[in-house]
Amino acid sequence: MTTTVMMTTMTATMTKAPERRWSIRARVLTGMMLLVGLALVAAGTASFAVQRHELNDRLDESLIRTVKEFEVLTETGVDPRTMDRFKHAEDLLYIAMQRTLPSPKQGMLSLVADKVRWTAPDIVQTRLEDDPEFIEWAKSVQGTNHIRLGTVETEITTYRAVVVPVSLPADHEHSAFVLAYDYSAEAIANDRNFMIYSAVGGSVMLVAALAAWLVVGRMLEPIRRLQTTAQQISETDVSQRIEVSGNDEFAELTVTVNEMLDRLDGALSAQRQLLDDVGHELRTPVTIINGHLELMDPNDPEDVAQSRDIAVDELRRMSLLINDLVTLAKSNRTDFLQVKPVEVGKLLDDILDKARGLGARQWRVDYRTEATVALDPIRTTQAMLQLCANAVKFSAEDSRIGLGNEIIRDAHGGTTLRWWVSDAGVGIQAEDLERIFERFGRGQNSVRSSGSGLGLNIVQAIAETHGGRVWVNSEYGKGSTFYIDMPLSTGSKEA
Repeated sequence: MTTTVMMTTMTATMTKAPERRWSIRARVLTGMMLLVGLALVAAGTASFAVQRHELNDRLDESLIRTVKEFEVLTETGVDPRTMDRFKHAEDLLYIAMQRTLPSPKQGMLSLVADKVRWTAPDIVQTRLEDDPEFIEWAKSVQGTNHIRLGTVETEITTYRAVVVPVSLPADHEHSAFVLAYDYSAEAIANDRNFMIYSAVGGSVMLVAALAAWLVVGRMLEPIRRLQTTAQQISETDVSQRIEVSGNDEFAELTVTVNEMLDRLDGALSAQRQLLDDVGHELRTPVTIINGHLELMDPNDPEDVAQSRDIAVDELRRMSLLINDLVTLAKSNRTDFLQVKPVEVGKLLDDILDKARGLGARQWRVDYRTEATVALDPIRTTQAMLQLCANAVKFSAEDSRIGLGNEIIRDAHGGTTLRWWVSDAGVGIQAEDLERIFERFGRGQNSVRSSGSGLGLNIVQAIAETHGGRVWVNSEYGKGSTFYIDMPLSTGSKEA
């Protein structure tokens, strides 16, 4: 009782579907969006960095150009009032600021004796003199006697500025020419471009997400059909098939699954057929044995011997039936055939030698082909001996039975190895020609106790697993010829 409960619990655990948190569609879409997002972020970051670097270069170039113009004015300029070289920095700074036209986001001023002496015209928007932190920075660097170019951050804004110390012979105080760009204001345009890029990138990601959702959903449609079909398949009904659409990997998967369902359906059909056959055919001998044993007089030796003979005969037939059923069940397995190159002429001689022991007949070889063919010699021998046994069963003693094999070619260039067994027996009536190849199918000439009724069915299974077929040509009252056709591959060699 405990074992049954444990096995039931284990089975339920193994068959329980795992809890699904993320569908394939969602995972694929998430992965794609992450990749697209990372690509957009990387491209945006690189573009932002390049633009910011170009902005820095442009501002520095403008400041350096103005500094060079101021140096030229310092070295070669003439004071308009004296028409002589500049002697005082204050005068030089005044003329320099008059000749300099700042850009829209650029400001300038002059420092003399650590005080703001000159400022930019009122039309200039960037008022450097209004930022005390910037003024203090400019004062701190003007005494170094070196031109200072750098970035200055204050509470008001961020500047890209240059301070040019000025020292003339007549001056006793430090002076400086100060130029600066409102770096934050200049960077707004760059930041605006990045914001536009981010908005466009986000919109593209949304559109891409919607398109990917639809495309991935369409790609996974065969998987959903597979799931739906699998849910519709029950333990006893596997007739459902998945519609194949397209020619991609999913279509190949669908074909593979359908082929698997075909094999499973065949296996279940074979299983049901086996159970039906066993239940039908074994019931009769069991009933016969049981009936004779119940009616047997244990005190009558003759009755006991007769019942024993009947029971032994029925048990022998049951053993034959079971062996034949096992053979048919194995025919659905992939290892049913053990194919290898075989010399079919020699194999025919071996079959004839074995067939002679089946009965006193005139055994003959009608035709022998000398070729090497890929087939299963054991199963081929089994099929041919079954046909020989049937020929003996339905023919008179000392009558002729012929065996043969031949390679024939059709109009399309295909080649087939044909085996046959012919007899001069009673023949088969026309209405029985189809039924004799069915399981337990017998013609009107057949006797129940003479076999399992599966012999020709086994021959048919062997032929079909070789890719061929079995068929018969018979004339009632004159005899029959059974044929086994096996299509040949291009690797077969004919002598």
